Amino acid sequence: MISVNDSRPARLVLEDGSVFRGTGFGARDVTRVAEIVFNTAMSGYQESLTDPSYTGQILVQTFPMVGIVGVNPEDEESPGVRVAGLVVRELVRRPSNYRASEDLDAYLARHGVAAIEGVDTREVTRRIRTRGAMRAAISEDTSLSDADLLERVLAAPTMSGQNLAAVAGCSAPVEWTDDLGDWAPRMIPQGGEPWRVLALDCGAKRNILRHLRERGCAVRVVPHTIGAEEILADFARGEVDGVFVSNGPGDPAAVERTVATLRDLVAPDAPPIPIFGICLGHQLLALALGATTYKLKFGHRGANQPVLNRIRDRVEITSQNHGFAVDADSLARVGAEATHVHLNDQTVAGFRLRDRPVLAVQYHPEASPGPHDAADHFDAFVEMMRASRPARAVGTSR
Repeated sequence: MISVNDSRPARLVLEDGSVFRGTGFGARDVTRVAEIVFNTAMSGYQESLTDPSYTGQILVQTFPMVGIVGVNPEDEESPGVRVAGLVVRELVRRPSNYRASEDLDAYLARHGVAAIEGVDTREVTRRIRTRGAMRAAISEDTSLSDADLLERVLAAPTMSGQNLAAVAGCSAPVEWTDDLGDWAPRMIPQGGEPWRVLALDCGAKRNILRHLRERGCAVRVVPHTIGAEEILADFARGEVDGVFVSNGPGDPAAVERTVATLRDLVAPDAPPIPIFGICLGHQLLALALGATTYKLKFGHRGANQPVLNRIRDRVEITSQNHGFAVDADSLARVGAEATHVHLNDQTVAGFRLRDRPVLAVQYHPEASPGPHDAADHFDAFVEMMRASRPARAVGTSR
């Protein structure tokens, strides 16, 4: 049964003029306007809430009951909640899990995040799928009419053109030391050479960095604005063995400085630095090669996204969170090979270069939440650093 709290009536107003009424929770008396997106995962809501890739977005959880396992510090994918707002069908106010240190309502309130329950999330999701990406507002402010809220929504910027990596990534270098700990799957190779990875932070999830550490990598996280000259100098001195380009929010074409850096790193006359990109990093590498990106109608967000691995001729069930994609024809024109394809809409889900150690995937092989089908991409990156060969000769060709 849906929880009712008459003291906190709230509204969700979509860009198409739709108004959904429900009950507010989380932060009180705030109005948030942002792009609204939906996630189809049945679990892992805390990881989604703290995923930097959701920066500047209102998140709709399609699973009807949210809050069942509460929240805890160990499951955060970044310092604090990154979503602008949360929409659920039913909030579970009494979590039932021994790991819970706080309930979802209190957690969102502490982080100043507006949320609404008691709305028909199925109808909201259908509207987004039908009309495409929209802006929306969550508000408990009774002084604002529905028309006032709609006016604010229509005045808000769209996601296209926004460089949100500038606010999602780190501002100073940091050495990452945490690994997967007790959560490490048995199939991960332990130990080995301490390969030195320079991670360009566009809004990196912690579990990505943990996977690199679990494989013996020494990981230095740096702002995504770092220049190619510094990276090339570190590589020449033997202080960097590979470069990782992280996930992150916003429009990849707006992250111009990072694209310029990567363009210099993949230039024909540049040394063959092993490079691995995930999600936004995948898009930035494609742009650096001369390909183009575009905004998807409603994006891919969930832990059950099917991807065809063309190299191994097998299907991987993946975790995804992105609203932009790489244009397949433009990728082929610049000589890159699309190695993975999303089976729902045939969009590019991964690529490699045949003559350089460059590998990228659009989805999240680190999961959290999600399956571990694609975790061996981290092994492929390590093997690229070990062998200094293109990805076609290592992990992805087994």
